[in-house]
Amino acid sequence: MDSKINNQIKMNHLYRGDCIRVMKNKMFPNSIDLVFADPPYNLSGKNLTLIGNKTGGNFYKVNADWDKMSDVDYDKFTDEWINCCYNLLRDRGSIYICCTLHNINSILSSLKKLKMNVKNIITWYKTNAMPNITKRTFTHSTEFIIYATKNSKWVFNYYDLKEINPERQKNGDLKQMRDVWSIPITQGRERLKLDNKKALHPTQKPEELVKRIIIASSNENDLVLDPFIGTGTTAVIAERYNRNWIGIEKDSNYRKHALSRIKNNRI
Repeated sequence: MDSKINNQIKMNHLYRGDCIRVMKNKMFPNSIDLVFADPPYNLSGKNLTLIGNKTGGNFYKVNADWDKMSDVDYDKFTDEWINCCYNLLRDRGSIYICCTLHNINSILSSLKKLKMNVKNIITWYKTNAMPNITKRTFTHSTEFIIYATKNSKWVFNYYDLKEINPERQKNGDLKQMRDVWSIPITQGRERLKLDNKKALHPTQKPEELVKRIIIASSNENDLVLDPFIGTGTTAVIAERYNRNWIGIEKDSNYRKHALSRIKNNRI
């Protein structure tokens, strides 16, 4: 897909900048069919590492400036970017937001203020989760994806999800997709890495996870927005399934690699 202007919005384009400013200044209300967002979790601080890990390779805890805010600033930031997404969504639109137990309350509070309808809290079970380094809690092996809609006429492609569901009935028939997804952390050739073999982006989401969301809550030629697009996974999957997309990324290095990845996947 080539970049084009439709209703004054540049589609299939990756903006560089602060997502709140871009959404306010470059986009228009009621123009987006689906939002997928993987925002900062605000967990940076301690520099924990695990070299030689057998389940997923070397492990480095997220420790980035974009992931460091006070609790008050984080709640304000969450309110602002979700409010922007709400204004951009069409009436039939949906939003999916990645989170953990650490920031789920902030996100749910923001959605509640807007009276958005939370339909599911999907549990992502990471089948190759990192080991418990501190040995003082149960091993963290899950994250969550909050699925919420704007009104009562949301898009949900139930039968398409049954078709792609890897689980089957005992007799081999198609099965409803449940709200617990067993998907490994991004690894292998799918994982973008630096020259030193360290992961380019600490929270790169698996293509399978984004694929389920895009198929579930958008149709062909719909417009998908990712305000924290990182390594470009949303754009790659959107194009693979004939959706249009808009991405926003603040970090110039992530944006550079995302654009390269999108170009290579087109080839």
